[in-house]
Amino acid sequence: MLDPIQILNVPAQHAAVIRLTIPRAEIRKHMGPAMMEVMQTVHRLGLAPAGPMFSYHFTFAPETFDFEVGVPVASPITPTGRVIASIRPACRIARTIYRGPFEGLGPAWGEFNRLVKEQGHTYGDRMWESYLKGPEVSPDPTRWETELNRPIA
Repeated sequence: MLDPIQILNVPAQHAAVIRLTIPRAEIRKHMGPAMMEVMQTVHRLGLAPAGPMFSYHFTFAPETFDFEVGVPVASPITPTGRVIASIRPACRIARTIYRGPFEGLGPAWGEFNRLVKEQGHTYGDRMWESYLKGPEVSPDPTRWETELNRPIA
């Protein structure tokens, strides 16, 4: 289910994002449309994504998600509607790849967090997922890949 954990230093990354603070139960209602809006806006601005779509979570609360949905870009964008410029900060991270359907991401994060702690690392609330392969690649969810990233101390 999870690839071996890597510890990496990642540079800061410009991004075009929409920030959402929503009830956890409404994630499916808001996330897909926000991703489409970001991609449409980036294309209208004449830019190309500099990496896969992602969701960057600021806090991890059981009832509420406070996060950005976005795509990396080469340079800051001009804010357009709900789409704003953001920067994923440079940091030291633990990273793995989860292979499987999106419904399995909750348990995958739990296992990833446990393994990171077992390796002696500490982390805060921030984390992000990058969607490497999804329904656009295959209708078979066993072929989907999501990169899990957690800044560590």
